[in-house]
Amino acid sequence: MSKLSLDVLQRRVFPFAQATDPDVVLGSAFGEDVALTRVGGDILVSHVDPIVGAVGEIGWLAVHVACNDVAAAGVAPRWLLLLVLVPRLEDEELLGQIMHDASSAAQEVGASIVGGHTGYSVGISRPLVAVTALGTASGREPVRTGGARVGDHVLVTEGIALEGTAILAQDFADVARGLGLSEEELEEGSRVMAKVSVLPEALVLAENGVTAMHDVTRGGILETLLGIARLSAAGIEVAFPRLPIPPIVSRFARAFRFDPLQMISSGTLAVTVPPERVARVSAVLEELGTPFAFVGHVTDGAGVRVLKDGGTIEYTEIRCEEGELARIWALYPRNG
Repeated sequence: MSKLSLDVLQRRVFPFAQATDPDVVLGSAFGEDVALTRVGGDILVSHVDPIVGAVGEIGWLAVHVACNDVAAAGVAPRWLLLLVLVPRLEDEELLGQIMHDASSAAQEVGASIVGGHTGYSVGISRPLVAVTALGTASGREPVRTGGARVGDHVLVTEGIALEGTAILAQDFADVARGLGLSEEELEEGSRVMAKVSVLPEALVLAENGVTAMHDVTRGGILETLLGIARLSAAGIEVAFPRLPIPPIVSRFARAFRFDPLQMISSGTLAVTVPPERVARVSAVLEELGTPFAFVGHVTDGAGVRVLKDGGTIEYTEIRCEEGELARIWALYPRNG
């Protein structure tokens, strides 16, 4: 699955999703993955996300991916609504596995499943799970995608292309073997899925003065940085050699010929940090045991500049309709 283009969203979606309710603090906006609404004396943070680009552990993954977006605002998710569709009426066992996995993930993040909808649709070939995650700010100021300031340092946690690598190892194992990846590499790639949650580090970073934060999903680190730059009315410059690319990701990237910069990577955060907060942020992440790397800076201008092999590659256009996982699904269709 991929997104619609930014042009289509601006013409066909956003004009019809503008709220006039004065209690809407942040409504529908490209690049901001949560809505903020006043409820009583608090701010409700909410997000919804579908998963159709995975089959194995889809219920578990869907919960974590939705909760990541709430966490990236600096808020702990508390309540979950699940939409689960399976391809056939006979897929009762599959439905049960999805719900079991979703329940396990909810327990891991400390959230409660409070409702939703389940059903089947003959028009789909693999399951679809969408999760709405909600949490309250409890007096904290939510972190937004568009808060980066010129001079901030750009930080990336864990590594890039994590989720995509795990999905390829689990759902494209037969293809991977044909491309020369070993059983040991498949096992290592599958284990990457365990890194998908950003909840602990996101909450700690929000408490320590970061200016912008976003989890890296469809479109990869490149689209995420383009979104931060666009919403912050600034540019971002990163050094490619500093980007944390785990060795197993590099091996899958070579085999499947995907660009790690544009591969989905739930489990990764892109964060901007004021210079005076760098030492403190580094210390708290080290204490938490979260790998991280400072990869560049927020600059004047627009777009993203990647320094690589002695040259500079400039990216200015957001192409959210493109994505490496969607391309691979088209090359190697699965039947669920």
